[in-house]
Amino acid sequence: MASEAWAGANHDPSLLIPGDPNHPEHKRNSITELPAVVDGKPTLRSDIVGYGDDFPTDEELHQLPRVADHINWRIYAIAFVELCERFSYYGTQVLFQNFIQRNLLTPTGAAPNPGGETGNNPGALGQGQRTATGLSTFFSFWCYFTPLFGAWVADTYLGRYNTILISIGTALVGHVILVGGAAPSVLKNPDSAMAAFIIAIIIFGLGTGGFKPNISPLIAEQIVGEKLRVETRKNGKKVIVDPAQTSARIYNWFYLFINIGALIGQLTMAYTALYVGYWLAFLLPTIMFIFCPLVMVLGKKYYKLRPPQGSVLGPAMKLWFFAAKGRWSINPFKTVKNMRDMSFWENVKPSRIPVEQRPKWMTFDDHWVDEVRRGFKACTVFLWYPLYWVTYNQINNNLTSQADTMRHQGVPPRSWLSWIHSP
Repeated sequence: MASEAWAGANHDPSLLIPGDPNHPEHKRNSITELPAVVDGKPTLRSDIVGYGDDFPTDEELHQLPRVADHINWRIYAIAFVELCERFSYYGTQVLFQNFIQRNLLTPTGAAPNPGGETGNNPGALGQGQRTATGLSTFFSFWCYFTPLFGAWVADTYLGRYNTILISIGTALVGHVILVGGAAPSVLKNPDSAMAAFIIAIIIFGLGTGGFKPNISPLIAEQIVGEKLRVETRKNGKKVIVDPAQTSARIYNWFYLFINIGALIGQLTMAYTALYVGYWLAFLLPTIMFIFCPLVMVLGKKYYKLRPPQGSVLGPAMKLWFFAAKGRWSINPFKTVKNMRDMSFWENVKPSRIPVEQRPKWMTFDDHWVDEVRRGFKACTVFLWYPLYWVTYNQINNNLTSQADTMRHQGVPPRSWLSWIHSP
C-alpha cells in the first residue's frame, strides 16, 4: 500500500529517490519527504543522496556492489577510548559481589587458599549476600539512569566532547576512591571501607552516565562520507560507496572494541583479586582508564566536533504531559484507554490549537508531534526490559555467590560467567 502513494514507484523501492532539492519547483511541489521504507525495502532518502557527478545512475544502482568507505583513524582512536572505559567499568564491577559479601581473610582480601576446598574466595567487607546484591544492583541501576542526565547536558549545554571529558574526570575520581578504600590499612576498618565504596560507586556512576550516551554519537560525527557516490578502485572495478555500509562497518568495529575491553577486564581482574588482592584489582582498571583523557585531549584538534543543538527530551515530555491532561482516572484501565486513544496526540497538534492558547514552548509543527508519537510508541518495547534484566543481572550478584560455593580449583568462577556477561 505504501508504494501506491508514490507516482511511478513500480520498480525496486530501494532505488526510489526524492526530487532534486535544488530545483526551483521542489519546495512548492514536494509536500512530504519520501518514506524511509517502501514495501519493506529502504529507499534513498535525501539525507544520503547527492546530486553531483559521482552520484550513481539507475544502471549503476542496480549493478554495482555497495561497499563501506575508508574508516578514518579518528574513529579507531575513539573506539580505543571506549575499550579502555569498558575495561575499567567491567573490570571493576566484576569484583563488587565478593568484595562486599565475603569476609577479609588476608590483609589484601586475596584468597588464602585459591585452589583449596576452603578459603578459596577473595573477600573484604563481610556484609553478606543480601547487602552485596543490593549494592551491586543499585550500581547497575545508577549507571543506566544517569545517562539520561548526561545526554541532556551534552545536547543542551556542553556538547559531546566536553561532557565526555568531564565525565571521564568524574569517573576517575570514583576509581581513585575505590583504590583507596581497598588499601589493606583501610580494609582493617570495614565501616570506613564501606563508606568509601558507596561514595566511590555514586561518583563512578555519574561519570559513566555522562560518558556512555555521548561516545557513540561522537563516533558517528567522525564519518566523513555522507552521500552515495561511485568510486573506481585500484583494480579498475567500480563500486558504490554507501554511507549505510560505512556506518555498519564502523559500529561492528566499535562493538568489537567494547567486547575486547569488557572481556579482558573481567577475566584479568577476577584473577588479580583472587591471587593478589583488591587494591591491585581496582588499581589496574584505574590505570587503564587514564588512557581515556590522554587520547581525547591529544586528538581534539583532529576530531569533528559539533556544538550543542538542544535536547528534544524536554519538549517531548512537556508535550506528553500536555496531551495527558484530563485523561487520568482512578481506574487504571480507563487511564490506559484514554492514553491510547487516537485523539491523544491529534488534539495537541499546533494546527488544532489557536495561537493565543498555545504554550510558549510549543514552537514546533504537526510533523514533529507525529515523530514524538512514533517515538513513544517505539518505547513501549522497553516495558518488557525489567523482566529480562532482573534475570540477566543475576550474573553480577546471586549467580556469582552461587558459583563461589563450588569447587573451582583456583579458577575464579566469575571468569567463566564473564564469557556470558561480555556485552
